[in-house]
Amino acid sequence: MQVFEEIQVLVSQQKPFVCYVKPNESVWNLLIQQTDEITAFSNQAGFVFVPFHGENQVVIPFEGNPFSQGTVETFEQITAPNYNFENNENEDFQKLVSLGIEAIQKNEFDKVVLSRKIVLKKQISIVATFQNLIATYPSAFRYLFFHPRIGLWMGATPEQLVKINQNQFETVALAGTQLYSENVIWTIKEIEEQQFVTDYIITKVKNKVKQLIVTDVETVNAGNLIHLKSYIRGYLTSDFHANDLIQTLHPTPAVCGLPKERAIDFILKNEGYDRKYYAGFLGEYNKENLTDLFVNLRCLEVDDDVVNIYVGCGITKDSIPEKEFVETENKSMTIRNVLVSK
Repeated sequence: MQVFEEIQVLVSQQKPFVCYVKPNESVWNLLIQQTDEITAFSNQAGFVFVPFHGENQVVIPFEGNPFSQGTVETFEQITAPNYNFENNENEDFQKLVSLGIEAIQKNEFDKVVLSRKIVLKKQISIVATFQNLIATYPSAFRYLFFHPRIGLWMGATPEQLVKINQNQFETVALAGTQLYSENVIWTIKEIEEQQFVTDYIITKVKNKVKQLIVTDVETVNAGNLIHLKSYIRGYLTSDFHANDLIQTLHPTPAVCGLPKERAIDFILKNEGYDRKYYAGFLGEYNKENLTDLFVNLRCLEVDDDVVNIYVGCGITKDSIPEKEFVETENKSMTIRNVLVSK
């Protein structure tokens, strides 16, 4: 397909671009930046790429840059080999989780989301892997973002940060993770984890928006995983704008914890690595009055001959370190299952 050939050329020529397909759609969107400058995000209409923490918020503006669309054709999925990772971080991650549980027991916070970076020393085919990602996860937001001064990121995230159309907005409270099965039983820990996210969002926006509606919790599929999810909808007031809502929501308890500031402080001091753009957000900002942003989960970063896969899980007082490590392994399969070797 022509768009994938163009992506190959853009990568080889080191030109900044993003290609993305929205959930349950078959339309690809390609935005190409004309220069290799880094444009800092400051409310410009464009595709935004924002880290979990820090100042490196970038945007590829829609104005002055070529934007094209087309229909994704059907192509066969390529079966990925069962990669073995070079460094098994089981013991280190379980120690990190234990630290988090201890902090919760000391009432430092109620929940913290802890993550790990899985390093795969392999060269992958960028285009074939992206095609696999698109075909395998039709209900996710699928993207490929490249900037020579930032790097190459790819992902299939199941989580919307916020969607804003004029003054109407919708966000989700997504938490709790299990492998897919026909007869799912959610534990108290998982139900509580999802409720933390819902309560946080409601508390932060209820006095700033109008006509707030919260739906019942439902079980949703995301590849080989299932999650608990509820929708939160309302209308922005004249003194509470789109960017105010975005800054209020990010990062949500689904990627950091509660209370937010204490959880972030614990993450930065104890995780031992830089999340970069993992657990940040990305997507269209103010495109024809529509903002459509997603949390950057189920993602990978290509760094020379290394693929970094980022995964995390929510820790509460009822967490068991061994099970939390298994959850990160299960989440990593979203990416492992689509990798295609060069």
